[in-house]
Amino acid sequence: MSNTAAPVLSVQNLRVSFDTQDGTVRAVDDISFDVYAGETICIVGESGSGKSVMAGSIMRLNNSSTATTEGKILVNGIDVLTASEEEVRGIRGSEVAMIFQDPMSALNPYFTIGKQIAEAYVVHHPGASKREVHDVVLAMMIKVGIPSPEKRIDEYPHQFSGGMRQRIVIAIALVNNPKILIADEPTTALDVTVQAQILDLMMSLQKEFGMTIILITHDLGVVAEVAQDVIVMYAGHIVEQSHVDALFHSPTHPYSWGLLGSVASYGANKRGDLYTISGSPPSLISLPAGCAFHPRCVHSKGSGNACMTVQPKLRDVGTDGSRSACHLTDDVLISIGRGSDRS
Repeated sequence: MSNTAAPVLSVQNLRVSFDTQDGTVRAVDDISFDVYAGETICIVGESGSGKSVMAGSIMRLNNSSTATTEGKILVNGIDVLTASEEEVRGIRGSEVAMIFQDPMSALNPYFTIGKQIAEAYVVHHPGASKREVHDVVLAMMIKVGIPSPEKRIDEYPHQFSGGMRQRIVIAIALVNNPKILIADEPTTALDVTVQAQILDLMMSLQKEFGMTIILITHDLGVVAEVAQDVIVMYAGHIVEQSHVDALFHSPTHPYSWGLLGSVASYGANKRGDLYTISGSPPSLISLPAGCAFHPRCVHSKGSGNACMTVQPKLRDVGTDGSRSACHLTDDVLISIGRGSDRS
């Protein structure tokens, strides 16, 4: 987890909240992490844990009229949250790009895919000739594996399969050779075979472009396949941060134990039953006092009243660089995480 190089992205004490008729939704609550050049970091957690809101904040896509955002998001030293609109437009696409989980809604049905890829390129290359733009679009279509690009450049999104549309979205994201690619559940709507193809494509393009990838997912199989480091989120907080090997072999947070226990290859008992986390995620409008996970945690009594009264801070656990936001002692977290009864 340690790195002596300067991070390409530094998220510091990020808080994002939304005012609603029912109250204030604290979607992201004081999270910090660094991302370094060339690495793949996965952010996992249940729906509603704050993953997508955090990603939107990095791109400054959250609606400022409804969202209150605090903290710092530094992209190569520039704070995205306080930068001018012109500076942010310069960062989007060239420094940081994003792939959304639904390729159909990410594409405009009224424009050809060639025009949509070209539009992303021209934003950062306003002086490019039509020939240059055309050649760049064709080259990008070839890179992402669109067959017969000379013909298909003039076709519309509805003429492409789901997997091909996702390839087009990737082409739009990468046409300006960004340093950081955020992929928000990029394979959720695709079948298993196409999911594997899209992940393989992203990994090969990462090597070619030298990108950093932030992959948001709830699929631990994907995490095991592509991640170097992993951030686990719950109710707007980071509850565990570790190297991928440490997460799968010695996780250090009860929520991570539950996630792994729900995966067939990790959590099935002798009868083949999978472990399930009891209860439901809390409302982000009225989070419980103390640790947000404590109402669902079978280990919460191990720390007395602290779990129900004090919000745990993310801290180092053990010597492998793992960090955990849990009141249980290091010895207990390490012992249970290494394979004792997690449930």
